[in-house]
Amino acid sequence: MSIRVAFVSVVPSPYQRDLFHALSQRAEVALRVFYMEAASPDSPWPERPLAGYESVMPGRWFALGSARCHWHWPLPDLRAFDVVVLNTLTSSLTGQWLMRAGLRGQRWMFWGEKLGGGGWLHSRLTAPLHRAHAIVAIGSVAARDYAARFPEPRRYSIPYHCDLAPFLAAPRRVRAADEVVFLFCGQMIARKGVDVLFAAFARLDARARLLLVGREAELPAMLGALPESARARVEYAGFQSPDALPRFFAQADVFVLPSRYDGWGVVVNQALGAGLPVVCSDTVGAGHDLVADETNGLKFPSSDDAALARCMQRFLDAPELIAEWGDASRAKAHEYSPERGAGKWVDALQEVCAL
Repeated sequence: MSIRVAFVSVVPSPYQRDLFHALSQRAEVALRVFYMEAASPDSPWPERPLAGYESVMPGRWFALGSARCHWHWPLPDLRAFDVVVLNTLTSSLTGQWLMRAGLRGQRWMFWGEKLGGGGWLHSRLTAPLHRAHAIVAIGSVAARDYAARFPEPRRYSIPYHCDLAPFLAAPRRVRAADEVVFLFCGQMIARKGVDVLFAAFARLDARARLLLVGREAELPAMLGALPESARARVEYAGFQSPDALPRFFAQADVFVLPSRYDGWGVVVNQALGAGLPVVCSDTVGAGHDLVADETNGLKFPSSDDAALARCMQRFLDAPELIAEWGDASRAKAHEYSPERGAGKWVDALQEVCAL
């Protein structure tokens, strides 16, 4: 018989919905997905109709400092499921209720990126994870962290698996002999290391160009710190819808993600699909699973603009690496299709249900 599984997640994000769609096609699983809200206030994703297995729970959220705290009532009858997977914020009242009392006597799994924080409150909020039947970590960095902090549950490492077909289908650009186009895609904020990127870019010669895609946020102030000669080689394309991103990735030669912290970073998946070498900081979760140094990219110490500049300079000095490492990226992209991810989830769900 099919495993009856319910996912409780925060919001319908495209990369999760790619996985859910693939899972819904598996005969081993009878899937339901319950979201805490239809869209977050600052959502970059256009609203799309929900599938028959998806629904938004009635409820509300309120601000709790810089976080949002969700509460829902009535909750769906989760007793009807063989296993419940919680992909919720630990600050969520709904998530806390489910972990502490609502799922008592049921199999439940926690699914998430590496948890930040520390201190007494964080320890209290995450304490129920010691009692989970399993933790599904999004990537190897998160898996090691969960293993150290919550040794009791069974653990799995399943990175995000996304539909990269539009990126794989887009032709790679014919590179100009006298330039290398570096691409950054994301919010223009300090956490994403955009200021580090600018400091590194200013060290490069006129052959280097920089294409920026994403929300403007702190960009004007950061651009003001760039010398005029470097600023003239920067193109800002603004925020783009997810459907438009393959076209912009196809205009680049190398993808750069210099984040000071990224629990995962789905844009790295997208860069692989687009056939781009990837340069990322060592605090980008996806970099540890998707980027092999000297094979399809390079990693550098977070916040070290000189080290980032050296990585970028490699492609100016040896442009033949762009095609070679880009081919390796595109080959690796096929390993992270939603269908591959669904297969890993089916294996994990079957093991947990056999406990």
